[in-house]
Amino acid sequence: MDAAGHRKRWLDALAHERRASPHTLRAYGDDVARFLGFTVSHVGGTVSEKTLAKLTPADIRAFITHRRAEGLGAGGVQRALAAIRSFYKYLAREGVLENAAPKAVKTPRIRRPLPRPLSVDDAARAIEEAGEHDVDWLGSRDVALLTLLYGAGLRISEALALKRGDVPLGATLSVIGKGRKERVVPVLPVVAEALAAYAANTPFAGAPSSPLFLSRRGRPMSSREAQGLMQKLRGRLGLPERATPHALRHSFATHVLQGGADLRSVQELLGHSSLSTTQIYTAIDTRQLLETYSKAHPRGRV
Repeated sequence: MDAAGHRKRWLDALAHERRASPHTLRAYGDDVARFLGFTVSHVGGTVSEKTLAKLTPADIRAFITHRRAEGLGAGGVQRALAAIRSFYKYLAREGVLENAAPKAVKTPRIRRPLPRPLSVDDAARAIEEAGEHDVDWLGSRDVALLTLLYGAGLRISEALALKRGDVPLGATLSVIGKGRKERVVPVLPVVAEALAAYAANTPFAGAPSSPLFLSRRGRPMSSREAQGLMQKLRGRLGLPERATPHALRHSFATHVLQGGADLRSVQELLGHSSLSTTQIYTAIDTRQLLETYSKAHPRGRV
């Protein structure tokens, strides 16, 4: 089998065995396709199993240098290396070939930018303004969605994946997050009430397994529509550009930590696999403390 055939089978395995998202499949598939295309010109001739087995770390670094010259950033390089390693791991698992070269290439470190949450007041203003809609049930929907994002810390994809049968909400909600990992989040009364009000106002009928959040025409609400909602709210309220649906999740994490929650609990609530991912929110709190200190201290105003 040629390299293209192995790539196709690898992607099928990612989709069905690893349950990779469509976005990951597109990105990884493109990265490996580019890698194979580069290898054709780099070594000359077709890329066979024997070719893949003989590639060295220097060959892979040459590909990375080529992609860097095309404008690929550190994040893209990190993803491309992850895709190539995944491809080679699949080939080894299937008994096709063994090559440790991808593991020998150093992954660039990325300085992760700090999330930019909204203030408590701005989050409340956004939710209140979302209810001001010329169509009553759409106002209820928008309030319910933003209340869910801010009140439970859900990703927009997780919120839009809820079904009609999930309402009315109980004291907790089971959520399927990244990597098909399930977690349980507590449900505040204000969140349950907002979703119940929306469900009662929705003019469209549907089975318990049908999507909860709907568009104006009764189709499943898209993440782009949620982005558009926040864009309108930014214009109406003069909110900063960082006011996006995902910023409400950041706001949830930041405000819960500021309220005294411990880091491990917030990690569980957000569904982070690594505690280091959650720790970035403590950096936000420290930054805000330093900003307040510099404004309040007499020498800070010099």
